Amino acid sequence: MTNALTHLLEIAPAPSESRQKDWDEVERSLGVELPADYKKLIHIYGGSNWDDYLYVLEPGCPNENYDLIEWAEHQAEDLEDLWEFERKPAELEVEGSTVIPWATTDNGECLYWLVRPGQEPDQWTVMVNEARGDRWEHFPVSCTQFLASSLDRELHSSILSSMFPRASHEFRQLGAV
Repeated sequence: MTNALTHLLEIAPAPSESRQKDWDEVERSLGVELPADYKKLIHIYGGSNWDDYLYVLEPGCPNENYDLIEWAEHQAEDLEDLWEFERKPAELEVEGSTVIPWATTDNGECLYWLVRPGQEPDQWTVMVNEARGDRWEHFPVSCTQFLASSLDRELHSSILSSMFPRASHEFRQLGAV
């Protein structure tokens, strides 16, 4: 288990039930292999809400509003349309680079993996995009490191809400609505 996942378990103990996924099917559907730390995060926590603000997307999430596969399809389409009007972030100017969403917020910000040609999924880093604007931030960490470091205030995003994280952390697993 990664240090980030160990730290998350200190912040929020694991729910009593773990989530099982057919990762081969998920990855076939997405067309890419996913990072190992993300798979472990989903196995332990599933689709989840952190500090009543940040939602970790899960493939086949019981709350269909936070289904990773649906988000990936819609965001890919939306971003292609957006690039016609806004400049791509510098990190995406490299031919073959793309982003895949892994989390969102209640304000509409989206957190992505930055996927670059020739990189293994465990090397993907995090990009944050503001909800209604063209600002992007890049963080050279994994998704679990981003989450753990954000919650313990080691890492700060100027795009995410100043109310995140909370002083006393809240965690809830996403269920069916």
